[in-house]
Amino acid sequence: MNLAVDTKKNDRMTEVKVAGEIDVHSAPELREQLMPLAEEGRDLKVCLQDVSYMDSTGLGVFVAVYKTVNKTGGSLLLENLSDRLIRLFDITGLKDIIDISGKSEGGL
Repeated sequence: MNLAVDTKKNDRMTEVKVAGEIDVHSAPELREQLMPLAEEGRDLKVCLQDVSYMDSTGLGVFVAVYKTVNKTGGSLLLENLSDRLIRLFDITGLKDIIDISGKSEGGL
């Protein structure tokens, strides 16, 4: 299983559900799908519940998406992160910059 991305738009928010592994091979595909959404200036909520693995290239995608969303007036929330992903964001210091949640807040 490489990567699956499902997108749903409502009034002001775009919800994205990502499943699979985010690594050097799949990160470019994820970036191609998320960046146009980030450029719309809408709030972006990304569910990572079904992400089994993420490396530094995945972190790079989310940093780029975060910067773009902020520049266009939206916000970024990463939700349903596993303890492993929360730790990855924590040890890199990104947990203090990007809004992440280990709990479900609804969505897809």
